[in-house]
Amino acid sequence: MKFYSLNQQAPKVSFKDAVIKGIAPDRGLYFPERITPLPNSFFEHIEKLSNEEIAFQAIHDFVSEDIPDPTLRNILQEVLDFDFPVKEIEENTGVLELFHGPTMAFKDVGARFMARCLGYFSRGEDSEVTVLVATSGDTGGAVANGFLGVKGVNVVILYPKGKVSEIQERQLTTLGQNITALEVEGTFDDCQKMVKTAFLDEEILNEMQLTSANSINVARWLPQLFYFLFAYKQTKAKTRKIVFSIPSGNFGNICAGMVAQSLGMPCDHFIAATNVNDTVPEFMKTQAYRPKPSTATISNAMDVGDPSNFIRIRHLYRDNFEELSKNLSSYSFTDVETKKAMLEIFKQTHYVTDPHGAVGYLGLKKYQEKHSDAYGIFLETAHPVKFLPVVEETLGLTPEIPPQIERVMHRKKVSIPIRDYQGLKVYLLKR
Repeated sequence: MKFYSLNQQAPKVSFKDAVIKGIAPDRGLYFPERITPLPNSFFEHIEKLSNEEIAFQAIHDFVSEDIPDPTLRNILQEVLDFDFPVKEIEENTGVLELFHGPTMAFKDVGARFMARCLGYFSRGEDSEVTVLVATSGDTGGAVANGFLGVKGVNVVILYPKGKVSEIQERQLTTLGQNITALEVEGTFDDCQKMVKTAFLDEEILNEMQLTSANSINVARWLPQLFYFLFAYKQTKAKTRKIVFSIPSGNFGNICAGMVAQSLGMPCDHFIAATNVNDTVPEFMKTQAYRPKPSTATISNAMDVGDPSNFIRIRHLYRDNFEELSKNLSSYSFTDVETKKAMLEIFKQTHYVTDPHGAVGYLGLKKYQEKHSDAYGIFLETAHPVKFLPVVEETLGLTPEIPPQIERVMHRKKVSIPIRDYQGLKVYLLKR
Protein backbone atom coordinates (compact mmCIF):
# COMPACT_ATOMS: atom_id res chain seq x y z
CA MET A 1 0.00 0.00 0.00
CA LYS A 2 1.33 3.40 -1.00
CA PHE A 3 0.12 6.83 0.05
CA TYR A 4 0.00 9.83 -2.25
CA SER A 5 -0.25 13.55 -1.70
CA LEU A 6 -3.61 15.16 -2.41
CA ASN A 7 -1.69 18.00 -4.07
CA GLN A 8 -0.36 15.43 -6.58
CA GLN A 9 3.11 17.08 -6.68
CA ALA A 10 5.09 14.62 -4.55
CA PRO A 11 6.16 10.97 -4.91
CA LYS A 12 4.08 8.16 -3.45
CA VAL A 13 5.43 6.83 -0.15
CA SER A 14 4.99 3.87 2.17
CA PHE A 15 2.86 3.98 5.31
CA LYS A 16 6.06 4.28 7.35
CA ASP A 17 7.30 7.28 5.37
CA ALA A 18 3.86 8.91 5.43
CA VAL A 19 3.82 8.61 9.23
CA ILE A 20 7.35 9.96 9.65
CA LYS A 21 6.89 12.81 7.17
CA GLY A 22 3.44 13.73 8.48
CA ILE A 23 2.73 15.97 5.50
CA ALA A 24 3.98 15.62 1.93
CA PRO A 25 6.77 17.89 0.57
CA ASP A 26 4.17 19.66 -1.62
CA ARG A 27 2.20 20.43 1.58
CA GLY A 28 -0.53 17.97 0.64
CA LEU A 29 -2.15 15.46 2.98
CA TYR A 30 -1.36 11.80 2.37
CA PHE A 31 -4.16 9.51 1.22
CA PRO A 32 -4.15 5.72 0.66
CA GLU A 33 -3.90 4.67 -2.97
CA ARG A 34 -6.83 2.29 -2.50
CA ILE A 35 -9.58 1.42 -0.03
CA THR A 36 -10.50 -2.22 -0.60
CA PRO A 37 -13.85 -3.28 0.90
CA LEU A 38 -13.73 -6.03 3.48
CA PRO A 39 -15.64 -9.23 2.64
CA ASN A 40 -19.37 -9.28 3.36
CA SER A 41 -18.76 -12.09 5.85
CA PHE A 42 -16.80 -9.66 8.03
CA PHE A 43 -19.89 -7.53 8.59
CA GLU A 44 -22.30 -10.47 8.68
CA HIS A 45 -20.41 -11.96 11.63
CA ILE A 46 -18.87 -8.85 13.16
CA GLU A 47 -20.63 -9.36 16.50
CA LYS A 48 -18.58 -12.54 16.97
CA LEU A 49 -15.26 -10.72 16.60
CA SER A 50 -13.26 -9.01 19.35
CA ASN A 51 -12.48 -5.32 18.99
CA GLU A 52 -8.83 -6.16 18.41
CA GLU A 53 -9.71 -8.54 15.57
CA ILE A 54 -12.07 -5.99 13.98
CA ALA A 55 -9.35 -3.35 14.11
CA PHE A 56 -6.71 -5.74 12.77
CA GLN A 57 -8.73 -6.66 9.70
CA ALA A 58 -9.78 -3.04 9.08
CA ILE A 59 -6.29 -1.50 9.21
CA HIS A 60 -4.25 -4.41 7.86
CA ASP A 61 -4.27 -3.50 4.19
CA PHE A 62 -3.10 0.04 4.95
CA VAL A 63 -0.07 -0.92 7.09
CA SER A 64 0.90 -4.55 6.42
CA GLU A 65 3.89 -3.75 4.19
CA ASP A 66 5.56 -1.86 7.05
CA ILE A 67 4.28 -3.52 10.24
CA PRO A 68 4.42 -7.34 10.65
CA ASP A 69 1.15 -8.99 11.73
CA PRO A 70 2.36 -10.00 15.23
CA THR A 71 3.60 -6.46 15.90
CA LEU A 72 0.34 -4.97 14.61
CA ARG A 73 -1.68 -7.25 16.87
CA ASN A 74 0.43 -6.22 19.88
CA ILE A 75 -0.01 -2.55 19.03
CA LEU A 76 -3.78 -2.91 18.76
CA GLN A 77 -3.98 -4.85 22.01
CA GLU A 78 -2.23 -1.98 23.81
CA VAL A 79 -4.20 0.76 22.06
CA LEU A 80 -7.66 -0.75 22.53
CA ASP A 81 -7.49 -1.67 26.22
CA PHE A 82 -10.66 0.24 27.17
CA ASP A 83 -14.35 0.13 26.25
CA PHE A 84 -16.32 1.90 23.50
CA PRO A 85 -19.94 1.41 24.63
CA VAL A 86 -23.04 2.56 22.76
CA LYS A 87 -25.75 3.54 25.25
CA GLU A 88 -29.32 4.05 24.11
CA ILE A 89 -30.70 7.18 25.77
CA GLU A 90 -33.87 7.65 23.72
CA GLU A 91 -35.83 5.67 21.16
CA ASN A 92 -33.74 5.52 17.96
CA THR A 93 -30.94 7.44 19.66
CA GLY A 94 -27.70 6.04 21.01
CA VAL A 95 -24.53 7.68 22.24
CA LEU A 96 -21.11 6.23 21.44
CA GLU A 97 -18.87 6.95 24.43
CA LEU A 98 -15.29 7.56 23.37
CA PHE A 99 -13.97 8.88 26.68
CA HIS A 100 -12.93 5.74 28.53
CA GLY A 101 -9.25 5.98 27.60
CA PRO A 102 -6.33 7.47 29.54
CA THR A 103 -7.05 11.13 28.70
CA MET A 104 -10.82 10.64 28.42
CA ALA A 105 -11.10 11.79 24.80
CA PHE A 106 -11.65 10.07 21.45
CA LYS A 107 -8.18 11.05 20.32
CA ASP A 108 -6.60 8.49 22.64
CA VAL A 109 -7.02 5.83 19.93
CA GLY A 110 -5.22 7.67 17.15
CA ALA A 111 -2.55 9.17 19.40
CA ARG A 112 -1.66 5.83 20.99
CA PHE A 113 -1.67 4.02 17.65
CA MET A 114 0.63 6.59 16.09
CA ALA A 115 2.96 6.64 19.09
CA ARG A 116 3.40 2.88 18.96
CA CYS A 117 3.90 2.89 15.18
CA LEU A 118 6.54 5.60 15.47
CA GLY A 119 8.18 3.74 18.34
CA TYR A 120 8.34 0.62 16.17
CA PHE A 121 9.73 2.52 13.17
CA SER A 122 12.42 4.24 15.27
CA ARG A 123 13.73 1.06 16.92
CA GLY A 124 17.48 0.75 16.39
CA GLU A 125 17.68 4.26 14.97
CA ASP A 126 20.14 6.79 16.40
CA SER A 127 18.30 9.86 15.10
CA GLU A 128 15.41 11.52 16.90
CA VAL A 129 12.02 12.54 15.58
CA THR A 130 10.27 15.71 16.73
CA VAL A 131 6.48 15.45 16.77
CA LEU A 132 5.03 18.92 16.21
CA VAL A 133 1.32 19.20 16.92
CA ALA A 134 -1.33 21.92 17.26
CA THR A 135 -4.28 21.40 19.57
CA SER A 136 -7.64 23.04 20.10
CA GLY A 137 -8.18 20.98 23.24
CA ASP A 138 -8.04 17.19 23.45
CA THR A 139 -5.36 16.41 20.86
CA GLY A 140 -2.62 17.82 23.06
CA GLY A 141 -3.41 15.68 26.08
CA ALA A 142 -3.91 12.53 24.02
CA VAL A 143 -0.64 13.02 22.12
CA ALA A 144 1.27 13.90 25.29
CA ASN A 145 0.01 10.78 27.05
CA GLY A 146 0.47 8.52 24.01
CA PHE A 147 4.07 9.60 23.34
CA LEU A 148 5.23 10.06 26.94
CA GLY A 149 8.57 8.34 27.38
CA VAL A 150 8.73 6.97 23.80
CA LYS A 151 12.43 6.63 23.04
CA GLY A 152 13.76 8.74 20.19
CA VAL A 153 10.66 10.95 20.02
CA ASN A 154 10.33 14.53 21.29
CA VAL A 155 6.88 16.13 21.33
CA VAL A 156 6.18 19.85 20.95
CA ILE A 157 2.55 20.88 21.44
CA LEU A 158 1.18 24.29 20.41
CA TYR A 159 -2.06 25.39 22.07
CA PRO A 160 -3.97 28.71 22.07
CA LYS A 161 -3.64 30.60 25.33
CA GLY A 162 -6.89 30.84 27.28
CA LYS A 163 -8.85 28.81 24.72
CA VAL A 164 -8.62 25.32 26.18
CA SER A 165 -10.21 24.11 29.39
CA GLU A 166 -8.15 23.99 32.60
CA ILE A 167 -8.14 20.21 32.64
CA GLN A 168 -7.16 20.01 28.97
CA GLU A 169 -4.31 22.42 29.66
CA ARG A 170 -3.06 20.40 32.63
CA GLN A 171 -3.07 17.22 30.57
CA LEU A 172 -0.62 18.68 28.08
CA THR A 173 1.53 20.95 30.31
CA THR A 174 2.29 18.81 33.37
CA LEU A 175 3.95 15.63 32.09
CA GLY A 176 7.53 16.77 31.45
CA GLN A 177 10.05 14.24 30.12
CA ASN A 178 9.92 14.37 26.30
CA ILE A 179 6.79 16.59 26.18
CA THR A 180 6.99 20.39 25.75
CA ALA A 181 3.99 22.75 25.61
CA LEU A 182 4.11 26.07 23.77
CA GLU A 183 1.39 28.53 24.80
CA VAL A 184 0.46 30.62 21.74
CA GLU A 185 -1.00 34.11 21.74
CA GLY A 186 -3.69 33.40 19.17
CA THR A 187 -6.23 30.84 17.98
CA PHE A 188 -6.03 27.18 17.07
CA ASP A 189 -5.89 28.18 13.41
CA ASP A 190 -2.77 30.23 14.22
CA CYS A 191 -1.22 27.18 15.90
CA GLN A 192 -2.10 24.94 12.98
CA LYS A 193 -0.66 27.43 10.47
CA MET A 194 2.61 27.56 12.42
CA VAL A 195 2.88 23.77 12.34
CA LYS A 196 2.27 23.64 8.58
CA THR A 197 4.81 26.44 8.00
CA ALA A 198 7.47 24.61 10.00
CA PHE A 199 7.11 21.59 7.73
CA LEU A 200 8.16 23.75 4.78
CA ASP A 201 11.00 25.59 6.52
CA GLU A 202 14.25 24.23 5.08
CA GLU A 203 16.31 25.75 7.90
CA ILE A 204 14.37 23.68 10.43
CA LEU A 205 14.17 20.55 8.27
CA ASN A 206 17.96 20.59 7.82
CA GLU A 207 18.35 20.40 11.60
CA MET A 208 15.67 17.85 12.59
CA GLN A 209 13.17 15.27 11.41
CA LEU A 210 9.68 16.69 11.92
CA THR A 211 6.38 14.85 11.89
CA SER A 212 2.87 15.80 12.95
CA ALA A 213 0.49 14.08 15.34
CA ASN A 214 -2.56 16.05 14.27
CA SER A 215 -5.16 14.16 12.28
CA ILE A 216 -3.33 15.28 9.14
CA ASN A 217 -1.00 12.35 9.95
CA VAL A 218 -2.33 9.10 8.52
CA ALA A 219 -1.44 7.14 11.67
CA ARG A 220 -3.55 9.53 13.78
CA TRP A 221 -6.38 9.74 11.28
CA LEU A 222 -7.05 6.21 10.01
CA PRO A 223 -7.38 4.35 13.37
CA GLN A 224 -10.40 6.49 14.17
CA LEU A 225 -12.39 4.25 11.82
CA PHE A 226 -12.20 1.50 14.46
CA TYR A 227 -14.86 2.79 16.79
CA PHE A 228 -17.40 3.30 14.01
CA LEU A 229 -17.03 -0.42 13.37
CA PHE A 230 -17.32 -1.10 17.11
CA ALA A 231 -20.55 0.91 17.18
CA TYR A 232 -21.93 -1.00 14.20
CA LYS A 233 -21.08 -4.26 15.96
CA GLN A 234 -23.18 -3.20 18.97
CA THR A 235 -26.17 -1.80 17.07
CA LYS A 236 -26.32 -4.09 14.04
CA ALA A 237 -29.23 -6.06 15.48
CA LYS A 238 -31.40 -2.93 15.89
CA THR A 239 -31.45 -1.77 12.29
CA ARG A 240 -29.37 -1.54 9.15
CA LYS A 241 -30.35 2.11 8.71
CA ILE A 242 -27.74 3.71 10.97
CA VAL A 243 -26.70 7.35 10.84
CA PHE A 244 -23.74 8.84 12.71
CA SER A 245 -23.67 12.41 14.01
CA ILE A 246 -20.13 13.56 14.70
CA PRO A 247 -19.20 16.78 16.51
CA SER A 248 -16.67 18.09 14.02
CA GLY A 249 -13.71 20.46 14.17
CA ASN A 250 -10.84 19.40 11.93
CA PHE A 251 -13.05 16.72 10.30
CA GLY A 252 -10.61 13.83 10.71
CA ASN A 253 -13.04 11.83 12.82
CA ILE A 254 -15.95 11.96 10.38
CA CYS A 255 -13.61 11.33 7.45
CA ALA A 256 -12.38 8.15 9.18
CA GLY A 257 -16.02 7.08 9.58
CA MET A 258 -16.47 7.51 5.84
CA VAL A 259 -13.44 5.28 5.28
CA ALA A 260 -15.13 2.65 7.47
CA GLN A 261 -18.17 2.99 5.22
CA SER A 262 -15.93 2.60 2.15
CA LEU A 263 -14.64 -0.62 3.69
CA GLY A 264 -18.23 -1.88 3.53
CA MET A 265 -19.73 -0.84 6.88
CA PRO A 266 -23.51 -0.42 6.40
CA CYS A 267 -24.27 3.21 7.19
CA ASP A 268 -27.08 5.35 5.81
CA HIS A 269 -25.73 8.85 6.40
CA PHE A 270 -23.21 11.04 8.23
CA ILE A 271 -23.95 14.31 10.00
CA ALA A 272 -21.19 16.82 10.65
CA ALA A 273 -22.36 18.89 13.61
CA THR A 274 -20.36 22.04 14.29
CA ASN A 275 -20.48 25.03 16.60
CA VAL A 276 -20.59 28.53 15.08
CA ASN A 277 -17.39 27.77 13.19
CA ASP A 278 -19.53 26.84 10.21
CA THR A 279 -17.20 26.67 7.21
CA VAL A 280 -18.42 23.21 6.21
CA PRO A 281 -22.16 23.75 6.90
CA GLU A 282 -21.90 26.82 4.67
CA PHE A 283 -20.10 24.80 2.01
CA MET A 284 -22.90 22.23 2.03
CA LYS A 285 -25.37 25.06 1.41
CA THR A 286 -23.43 27.07 -1.18
CA GLN A 287 -20.78 24.69 -2.63
CA ALA A 288 -18.26 27.46 -1.88
CA TYR A 289 -15.45 26.66 0.56
CA ARG A 290 -14.65 29.86 2.43
CA PRO A 291 -12.36 29.35 5.44
CA LYS A 292 -12.57 32.02 8.09
CA PRO A 293 -10.89 32.94 11.39
CA SER A 294 -12.12 30.66 14.17
CA THR A 295 -14.45 31.85 16.93
CA ALA A 296 -14.02 30.74 20.54
CA THR A 297 -16.91 28.65 21.93
CA ILE A 298 -17.70 26.37 24.87
CA SER A 299 -17.05 23.40 22.55
CA ASN A 300 -13.48 24.55 22.04
CA ALA A 301 -12.10 21.40 20.39
CA MET A 302 -14.26 22.31 17.38
CA ASP A 303 -13.09 25.92 17.12
CA VAL A 304 -11.59 25.45 13.67
CA GLY A 305 -12.18 27.85 10.79
CA ASP A 306 -10.28 25.92 8.11
CA PRO A 307 -10.63 22.17 8.81
CA SER A 308 -7.64 20.32 7.36
CA ASN A 309 -9.34 17.00 6.73
CA PHE A 310 -12.26 18.28 4.71
CA ILE A 311 -10.08 18.05 1.62
CA ARG A 312 -9.80 14.30 2.28
CA ILE A 313 -13.59 14.06 2.41
CA ARG A 314 -13.94 15.92 -0.87
CA HIS A 315 -11.30 13.67 -2.42
CA LEU A 316 -13.12 10.57 -1.17
CA TYR A 317 -16.10 11.70 -3.25
CA ARG A 318 -13.89 12.84 -6.19
CA ASP A 319 -15.05 16.38 -5.46
CA ASN A 320 -18.52 15.45 -6.68
CA PHE A 321 -20.80 17.63 -4.57
CA GLU A 322 -23.95 15.75 -5.57
CA GLU A 323 -22.51 12.44 -4.36
CA LEU A 324 -21.14 14.01 -1.18
CA SER A 325 -24.45 15.63 -0.32
CA LYS A 326 -26.21 12.25 -0.55
CA ASN A 327 -24.06 10.99 2.29
CA LEU A 328 -23.31 14.09 4.36
CA SER A 329 -25.42 16.73 6.08
CA SER A 330 -23.90 19.49 8.17
CA TYR A 331 -25.45 21.85 10.70
CA SER A 332 -24.05 24.48 13.04
CA PHE A 333 -25.27 25.45 16.52
CA THR A 334 -24.66 28.29 18.96
CA ASP A 335 -23.45 28.05 22.55
CA VAL A 336 -26.97 28.93 23.70
CA GLU A 337 -28.42 26.02 21.73
CA THR A 338 -25.65 23.74 23.02
CA LYS A 339 -26.37 24.55 26.68
CA LYS A 340 -30.09 24.14 26.12
CA ALA A 341 -29.49 20.70 24.61
CA MET A 342 -27.24 19.67 27.53
CA LEU A 343 -30.02 20.61 29.94
CA GLU A 344 -32.81 18.94 27.96
CA ILE A 345 -30.84 15.71 27.57
CA PHE A 346 -30.17 15.63 31.31
CA LYS A 347 -33.78 16.38 32.27
CA GLN A 348 -35.22 13.80 29.89
CA THR A 349 -32.68 10.99 30.18
CA HIS A 350 -30.42 11.78 33.20
CA TYR A 351 -27.47 11.51 30.80
CA VAL A 352 -24.71 14.10 31.18
CA THR A 353 -23.13 15.26 27.92
CA ASP A 354 -20.15 17.50 27.36
CA PRO A 355 -20.64 20.50 25.02
CA HIS A 356 -19.23 18.62 22.03
CA GLY A 357 -21.51 15.64 22.52
CA ALA A 358 -24.47 18.01 22.88
CA VAL A 359 -23.63 19.53 19.47
CA GLY A 360 -23.56 16.00 18.03
CA TYR A 361 -26.97 15.33 19.59
CA LEU A 362 -28.39 18.52 18.10
CA GLY A 363 -27.13 17.54 14.65
CA LEU A 364 -28.76 14.13 14.95
CA LYS A 365 -32.10 15.57 16.07
CA LYS A 366 -32.02 18.07 13.19
CA TYR A 367 -31.54 15.22 10.71
CA GLN A 368 -34.19 13.04 12.32
CA GLU A 369 -36.80 15.78 11.83
CA LYS A 370 -37.04 14.59 8.23
CA HIS A 371 -35.77 11.02 8.76
CA SER A 372 -37.65 9.80 11.82
CA ASP A 373 -37.00 6.12 11.02
CA ALA A 374 -33.22 6.49 11.18
CA TYR A 375 -31.40 4.95 14.13
CA GLY A 376 -28.94 7.65 15.12
CA ILE A 377 -25.69 7.45 17.03
CA PHE A 378 -24.04 10.66 18.20
CA LEU A 379 -20.48 10.67 19.45
CA GLU A 380 -19.59 11.76 22.97
CA THR A 381 -15.98 12.63 22.24
CA ALA A 382 -14.80 13.67 25.71
CA HIS A 383 -15.79 13.16 29.32
CA PRO A 384 -18.01 15.98 30.66
CA VAL A 385 -15.62 16.58 33.56
CA LYS A 386 -13.10 18.02 31.10
CA PHE A 387 -15.49 20.95 30.68
CA LEU A 388 -16.41 21.28 34.33
CA PRO A 389 -17.35 25.01 34.46
CA VAL A 390 -19.81 24.65 31.57
CA VAL A 391 -21.36 21.48 33.00
CA GLU A 392 -21.68 22.97 36.48
CA GLU A 393 -23.18 26.21 35.20
CA THR A 394 -25.61 24.49 32.82
CA LEU A 395 -26.71 21.46 34.81
CA GLY A 396 -26.12 22.60 38.37
CA LEU A 397 -24.11 19.51 39.22
CA THR A 398 -20.50 18.48 39.56
CA PRO A 399 -19.58 15.14 37.97
CA GLU A 400 -17.33 12.87 39.96
CA ILE A 401 -13.68 13.42 39.03
CA PRO A 402 -12.34 10.21 37.38
CA PRO A 403 -8.88 8.96 38.39
CA GLN A 404 -7.44 9.79 34.95
CA ILE A 405 -8.23 13.46 35.61
CA GLU A 406 -7.46 13.48 39.32
CA ARG A 407 -3.86 12.50 38.58
CA VAL A 408 -3.11 15.75 36.74
CA MET A 409 -5.16 18.24 38.78
CA HIS A 410 -2.43 19.08 41.27
CA ARG A 411 0.58 18.96 38.97
CA LYS A 412 2.42 22.14 38.13
CA LYS A 413 1.80 23.67 34.71
CA VAL A 414 4.96 24.20 32.65
CA SER A 415 4.65 25.98 29.31
CA ILE A 416 6.67 28.31 27.10
CA PRO A 417 4.87 31.40 25.77
CA ILE A 418 5.31 32.32 22.10
CA ARG A 419 3.64 35.00 19.97
CA ASP A 420 4.32 34.03 16.36
CA TYR A 421 6.03 31.63 13.99
CA GLN A 422 9.41 33.18 14.68
CA GLY A 423 9.03 32.22 18.34
CA LEU A 424 8.37 28.61 17.33
CA LYS A 425 11.31 28.58 14.94
CA VAL A 426 13.71 29.98 17.52
CA TYR A 427 12.59 27.38 20.06
CA LEU A 428 12.98 24.46 17.63
CA LEU A 429 16.41 25.50 16.40
CA LYS A 430 17.66 26.02 19.97
CA ARG A 431 16.73 22.41 20.75
